[in-house]
Amino acid sequence: MKNLIQKIKENYGLVIVVLTVGLLLGWIISPSDSAPTTSETAVHEDHDHESEAEIWTCSMHPQIRMDHEGKCPICSMDLIPLSSMQSDEETANPNDIVMTESAAKLAAIQTMAVSKGAAEKQIYLQGKVQADERNIAEMTARFGGRIEKLFVNFTGQQVRKGEKLATIYSPELVTAQRELLEAVKMKDSRPSLYRASREKLKLWDLTDEQISAIENGGKPQTYFDILATISGTVMNRNIAVGDYVKTGQQLFQLINLSQVWVLFDAYESDLPWLKVGDPVNFTVQALPGKDFKGKISYIDPFLSGTSRVAKVRVVVSNPQQTLKPEMFVNGIAESAKAEKSSELLIPKSAVLWTGKRSVVYVKVPDTENPTFSFREIELGPETGNYYVVASGLNEGEEVAVNGVFKIDAAAQLQGLPSMMNQPQIESVAKTDGFTPSETHNTEHAMFRVSGNCEMCKDRIETAAQSIDGVLSAKWDADKQMMHLNFDPKKTSDEAVQKAISAVGHDTEKYQAPDSVYNELPGCCLYR
Repeated sequence: MKNLIQKIKENYGLVIVVLTVGLLLGWIISPSDSAPTTSETAVHEDHDHESEAEIWTCSMHPQIRMDHEGKCPICSMDLIPLSSMQSDEETANPNDIVMTESAAKLAAIQTMAVSKGAAEKQIYLQGKVQADERNIAEMTARFGGRIEKLFVNFTGQQVRKGEKLATIYSPELVTAQRELLEAVKMKDSRPSLYRASREKLKLWDLTDEQISAIENGGKPQTYFDILATISGTVMNRNIAVGDYVKTGQQLFQLINLSQVWVLFDAYESDLPWLKVGDPVNFTVQALPGKDFKGKISYIDPFLSGTSRVAKVRVVVSNPQQTLKPEMFVNGIAESAKAEKSSELLIPKSAVLWTGKRSVVYVKVPDTENPTFSFREIELGPETGNYYVVASGLNEGEEVAVNGVFKIDAAAQLQGLPSMMNQPQIESVAKTDGFTPSETHNTEHAMFRVSGNCEMCKDRIETAAQSIDGVLSAKWDADKQMMHLNFDPKKTSDEAVQKAISAVGHDTEKYQAPDSVYNELPGCCLYR
């Protein structure tokens, strides 16, 4: 022990050096107190991630906000971090609805590009067979007399042209024959008197053969035959044997049924699709199994005031007279829209219709997540499973055709413009070429305007749109109401009513001048 202490004392300087070196090496090799451990780093990173994703939401129901992962209490979809939906929402229009890819797939949303096509439609028509009015002959008495014989005893009897219908005794005709016989004696000296005597008998429907027989016989004939002027069916017999008839009295009505008319009833909504020359296939209830064809030859320019239909005529050959007047027929017209051969079309499933407004959702291009923009459009006629788009869409735009109600429901929940939430800026102003800055002071007015037809509609809307400051003017013929969008800084609804009354249509505040009203076409006279 004494020896060890003695050695330490002898090597005291060396021991101090070794201890100093060891402490320095330990300080260099050991980790710094300020550096966190691996476990501390992991905990810190987890804490940062949780702080970034501490708000969780549903892509279908953005009103859901939670501070942890889980399921949406409404649709049971997995909640997603709110930050994942921020990128498109920050750059998109605030009125657009933004969805995630998973939400779009779950909602089965499908889109289709708007394109032009032939607007074709099958028009179902009902009607009746009627006689061709051009083949109806009214047999009237050209001179007075007494019916001595009758060869047509009942209606419906078939007769041929030139066939005897009745025999008549006429004192006037006897006198005229005697004048002819006297004129024959002076034929060479007074030819004009002879020609006048023959012409008088011709005007009484005597044929050249009958007149020549009188000349050759040398004495007047007491009885004369009434001959059929056309071949056909006797529809009316207004005389009997022994009746005395006066000049101009109706004797018989003959109808030739070898060609008939089929008159179909076309409703107002069908008329834009029908035009002269369109083929029509039809069947007759009384003749099952037989198909008939024809083409539209005429469309009535007037609607019935009671039934609200127009007559559409098809001329059909009927040599065997299988088609009889008053038979019921059912027809189908394969027709393209009468005004244009190519129209902008969208499927019916793409349209949300509220009765007053037609709404679609247009997909916003070049977005990371599916984004849809609310759009109000104006529809034209219905064509099968499609609608014709009158305004509001452009060719090539992509619209949602499936899952549209789900998109609209999401917009309603977020308080965005939707089918039930009226946007502040009417889309009709957008589609008519006005920017939002031009329509933020737009006012809407409704007032009654009297009129009847499409000519009235064009006249009324043209008069309204001629006023500076009118953004859009639509007149509803059924309700007799004008829907007006205008800039109150430039005009007023009263000024528009004055302009409409000036062209002949009464409004709520102003009556059209009689001088202007009386010059309107007959179909436009509403008083």
